[in-house]
Amino acid sequence: MLSAKGRLIDAQLVSTAGDNRWQATSARTACYLDEGSEPRLKDLLSKGSIPILLGTGGVGKTTVAAALGVAGASAHLNTALITVDPSRRLRDALGLARLGGHPTRIGEKQLRAAGLSNTLKLSAMMLDVKGAWDAIVERFVADPVRRGKILENPFYKSLTAEFAGSEAFAALQQLYDLHQTASFDLEIVDTPPASHAFEFLQAPARMIRLLDSRTARWLFTPSLSAGRIAMKLASEAARFVVRELERFAGSNVLSTISDFFAAIAEGMDGIVDRLQKTEALLHSPVVRFVLVTTAEADRLRQARELIAEMESEKLKLSAIVINRFLDERTWTAVANSSTDPLGHLAEIAELRAGLGDGVVKRDGVAHLVDYFENYRRRTLDEIERVASFARELPADVKLAIAPEIEAGVGDLAALSRIAGFMTSSTAILKPLENAAAKLRGRSRGHRESRASRN
Repeated sequence: MLSAKGRLIDAQLVSTAGDNRWQATSARTACYLDEGSEPRLKDLLSKGSIPILLGTGGVGKTTVAAALGVAGASAHLNTALITVDPSRRLRDALGLARLGGHPTRIGEKQLRAAGLSNTLKLSAMMLDVKGAWDAIVERFVADPVRRGKILENPFYKSLTAEFAGSEAFAALQQLYDLHQTASFDLEIVDTPPASHAFEFLQAPARMIRLLDSRTARWLFTPSLSAGRIAMKLASEAARFVVRELERFAGSNVLSTISDFFAAIAEGMDGIVDRLQKTEALLHSPVVRFVLVTTAEADRLRQARELIAEMESEKLKLSAIVINRFLDERTWTAVANSSTDPLGHLAEIAELRAGLGDGVVKRDGVAHLVDYFENYRRRTLDEIERVASFARELPADVKLAIAPEIEAGVGDLAALSRIAGFMTSSTAILKPLENAAAKLRGRSRGHRESRASRN
């Protein structure tokens, strides 16, 4: 675990001439305490690596994946991004109004408009769940008649659309296919949204257990009568299969399920073998798991739980990105001032006293002062939570942080800014933590002073 010698990544903001955009630089190279001693998130973006982003919905995982794609391409790597149902705004930011199940290259015009080199090689594709499943059937079931029966089978349609893990399965199959082509130096995977990030990692094993050829053939061979099926349901393995199937297919569809397994029997061994290879890929050293979270207390708690679960499954977490941590104005203040990085928050603490009771009590002014004081309190709380979280991380887990982008992520330039924040190596959290502690102490002093006067 981290001691006081933690390592945290930071970014410095500088204003570009004739431009209102902020850019991240690496002018200062320092960690949380030990200068220059820690690797950066950028070090994960190497030729042959596969960063897989995990995270619950609402943390900005897809945006972070796209930003890492920009970072990879900027590092002169031919980069592919597999994204999951990106918002229209993000598709527009990538300069790709339409995304399909095959990689589409970002055009030179979009790159130039974002101030990026038009030689960057960045391609994106969107997860096609049905297409990925259908491709598996096409590959492993040679008989066209059987293939047609499978594709039209009601159980198969339910399996591909509703079974827990079907999207994760599809994403992993598209990744496996893409990786086998060896067409890209770097492949970044944005995983499907889930209530828990660990669901993605469990998908291959879950599907193997459900579709295991021995259990399925034993349970659903066409020659079985209804009575013999009932006898076989006494088996624990059979009960698991039927219970999982009936969760979304209903309890009166055994004949439909039997038809499916009969039609797919010739390809089942190949499909299970493919699933096993996919699971092996997840455990291979080329895969780098990156957890995306935010600074809210419940999100950080979920991150701690995921780390423990991954350790139990012998899966290595390589990095954590804390997204939307603070705002760009605070980042700017921290980066540009080594003596008073949170001076604007200190001014808020003096606001009520400076204005005086007569002004504060006017219509609207009290609400405005309350807003600024709440903003100050939330900011200090976030800093303390993130600093505490960072000190608890395993020493080999990299930590990157990026602020909330004020104007939102509307173009490729904004993704480039986020990429700069995440891959920078300048220190931010140590001065933030120290400045926050000083402000807390100063506030207590002010309160005690006012109390003594009263």
